[in-house]
Amino acid sequence: MKLSGARLAALEGWTSIVTNTLLFVLKLWVGIVSGSVAIMADAWHTISDSLSSVVLLIGSRTAVKPPDREHPFGHGRAELIASISIGVLLGVVGFNFILEAGERLLAGASAEFGVLAISVTGISVVVKEALAQFAFYAARTTGSGVMRAEAWHHRSDAITSALILVGILLGSRIPWIDAAMALIVAVLLLRLAYEIIKDGALPLLGERPTADLLASLREVADEVNPAIGDIHHLHLHRYGDHVEVTFHVCLDGGMTVNASHDIVDSLETALHRRLGIEATVHVDPS
Repeated sequence: MKLSGARLAALEGWTSIVTNTLLFVLKLWVGIVSGSVAIMADAWHTISDSLSSVVLLIGSRTAVKPPDREHPFGHGRAELIASISIGVLLGVVGFNFILEAGERLLAGASAEFGVLAISVTGISVVVKEALAQFAFYAARTTGSGVMRAEAWHHRSDAITSALILVGILLGSRIPWIDAAMALIVAVLLLRLAYEIIKDGALPLLGERPTADLLASLREVADEVNPAIGDIHHLHLHRYGDHVEVTFHVCLDGGMTVNASHDIVDSLETALHRRLGIEATVHVDPS
């Protein structure tokens, strides 16, 4: 039976959450038993996928709640707030691993690797690449750019685990390799935290309208009425999938109020229908 795009995306999300959570627990346990900072850091790198998937699932459910008195524009920004919280958590974890790895390098401490550490890390490489292949398949089927990004995230985790595996195999010859690999993974965690916080914070702080958005507004305006002149003073407010824009347009100064109102009303309706945008348009006389 062929799954629909939405069901396939949901299946990939839940598979990612369950699998990465199990890998996190397993790797964290092996890291504690072996004393490997690198494996423990890699465990947190793995759980970041689960946390991101949870945010997407919770955010999608919260975003569909209707507006209320306290939230007149809906609840779409809940996902952004949750993303920032997760980014801060990963940033703190990454910073702490940098401190611990630095202390181990200075002290010359090493980890006690065994068959268990090698086996679990090898399993992680295989499982994460399998998740990447599944996500790539879902991306091809649904045409989802988000799903494709998820697939590359899985693959980056597989590569990281492969590097950890190389470090484990070299551990007996290079005692400081565990701390060095932990530093690398910790830096990856900090970079991931930065990207998550940036992606969540920019829409909250306010976004500059893109050239594509301006071009789309101009195209719709020309289709509604060629008399609509310059579009300017544009402000964009994004609440998840709910997008509010306000801008000014120029119309003939000799036009009656009723005529200009009808043109602007038609433009607002067309923008909602074509672009899913809630627009408020102000008229300037030209």
